[in-house]
Amino acid sequence: MKLKKEEIPVALELPVATFRVAEWDETAVAYVTLKAGADATPLLEGLQNDKCQCPHWGYMLEGAIHVKYNDGTEEVCKAGEMFHWPAGHTVWVEEDTSFVEFSPKKELKHVYDHIGEKVAAMTK
Repeated sequence: MKLKKEEIPVALELPVATFRVAEWDETAVAYVTLKAGADATPLLEGLQNDKCQCPHWGYMLEGAIHVKYNDGTEEVCKAGEMFHWPAGHTVWVEEDTSFVEFSPKKELKHVYDHIGEKVAAMTK
């Protein structure tokens, strides 16, 4: 099974981010693009510890993403690097960024549903 990134359905679209997601068995495969200044932190408020509770594994295609974990540690993942973000993190970018990530689909859906509700509440 294969897909071109442009063929992956858009699961969540925001002014500063596009999340394209395909589900293969129990895994969600996502192609994510973030514009400079995108910050997931306010959209994760209300989840446990106000952080994403879905683990992700992936590969950075362009740009760089800042990651902060529950314990306060931070790291920057840059283009050309593979990553694993365990549950309990938030992310933000200072430059246009894109990456591919693999996540458990049930946990990812929960996070995307939460973000969708936050965005809907902000636009009312």
